[in-house]
Order: sequence, then C-alpha cells, then structure tokens
Amino acid sequence: MRAVVDNNVLVSGLLWGDKPGRVLAAVAEGHVHIFLSEELLAELRDVLHRRKFAARLALKELTPETALAKVQAVARLVLASPIPTPPSLRDPDDLAVLACAISAAVDVIITGDKDLLTLKSFEGIPIMDATEALKRLGLS
Repeated sequence: MRAVVDNNVLVSGLLWGDKPGRVLAAVAEGHVHIFLSEELLAELRDVLHRRKFAARLALKELTPETALAKVQAVARLVLASPIPTPPSLRDPDDLAVLACAISAAVDVIITGDKDLLTLKSFEGIPIMDATEALKRLGLS
C-alpha cells in the first residue's frame, strides 16, 4: 500500500506506539510505503523540536534528529506539485498532505487530523485513521 502518513500519526507512532506505532511497524515490514514532501518533512522537523516532546523523545532514547532520521530512512521523498485548495478543506495547512498524496499517487492518506478525516476522501484517495488503515491491511 502506498500512503501519505500524516505527521500526527508519525509522531504518535514514534513516541507512543499503539495503533500509529503499528502503522510504522507495517512500514518497516514492507506492507506500507510512505511518501513525504519537503514541506511535510520540514513540518515534522519543527514538530519534533517542540519542547513538549522533549521528555517523550528522551524516554524513547531519541533526539529530534534521530526520530526524523528514522522516518527519512523509510519514506520516499516526492516533489509535491501545487494544487488548488478544495472548498471543503477547513484547515489550509492540510493542503500539503493532499498535494503530497496527489503527487505520489498514493492509495490512502493515514491521519488523525479531524479536518482531513471529515473529507473521507480526496480525488479518489481514501482518508482514514490508523485503526482503519490497519484493518485495510488485515493487521487489526
């Protein structure tokens, strides 16, 4: 399965595990191939450097840089072409996820973002949470 895994799922998976962590395990096992754009990678870098994650990173024996490197090691970088903002998009910051998904021609967008989940799909690409993605993979 080709997927854009939104940064909220990546951070949750890296730092807490649970179902987002199982999505990352599916990536490591080759069941899911993830795609990121430079914009999403820069956002992930910024998020991992937030003070509120410092203790959790330390608990996992990670730094923001090593956590980012773990993601970069399994993600394929794509050049995301600009797309028009869909009228139904409530948060314009989510446009980067949609643009990456279109440019990478993914099968699914995996996110915990309620604004994206409300869309249910975009340009024929289903948008689902980690639980739904694991069910789709037969890994629930």
